[in-house]
Amino acid sequence: MSRGLNRTIVFVATMSIVPISQAANPEMVDIAKVDPTIVIDLRYATERNVTGRALYPSGMRALILPNVAQQLAGAQAYLKQFRYRLKIWDAYRPKEAQELLWKYAQKDQFVANPEKGFGSMHSYGVSVDATLVDDWSQDATMPTKFDEFTPQAMMHYMGRDPLVKQHLTLLQLAMSQNNFYGLRVEWWHFTTADWKKYVPYWEDKEMSQTGESPSPKS
Repeated sequence: MSRGLNRTIVFVATMSIVPISQAANPEMVDIAKVDPTIVIDLRYATERNVTGRALYPSGMRALILPNVAQQLAGAQAYLKQFRYRLKIWDAYRPKEAQELLWKYAQKDQFVANPEKGFGSMHSYGVSVDATLVDDWSQDATMPTKFDEFTPQAMMHYMGRDPLVKQHLTLLQLAMSQNNFYGLRVEWWHFTTADWKKYVPYWEDKEMSQTGESPSPKS
């Protein structure tokens, strides 16, 4: 890792696949078309996720709201100066897929119950699950694997590996400087700071009364 980077770092029951017609949303854009250098690896279109089953069709694209896609492009440009790139594990998630994920996981601290409040931020195209790869598209060493719901997955790394800490800090810097904030219990989850423009948070009775931001979940 470059000295420039070091200086910067200082500071289920049976499940089915969601039909592609339900997964498409005309308001969303394809991240790969906005910035083709961002690596796409939608885990819920494969069996390599916490459910062990594909929740998306194999042709599912990484969709997101246009403004959020531009923020991702900004984060990618930031990372390139350190010879790293974004890899997207999840973006827009159809509500039908969220229902299946909840049915399997039911981990209220991590997964949003689709029957309560406004559900997952992913379902509105305002959140992504992201990690880093290097110039050779090799995964950077990070605190945990994707969807590993353990104390090690917390946003604030408590381990002793300096390389892991550098990688996580770099990812967080790239995202925070492009209008994203992280999720306390999942280091890979990021939501645009402008989410209130797009999410009907007033549908959550408790939030509409307090006016406070929610504790977002996957």
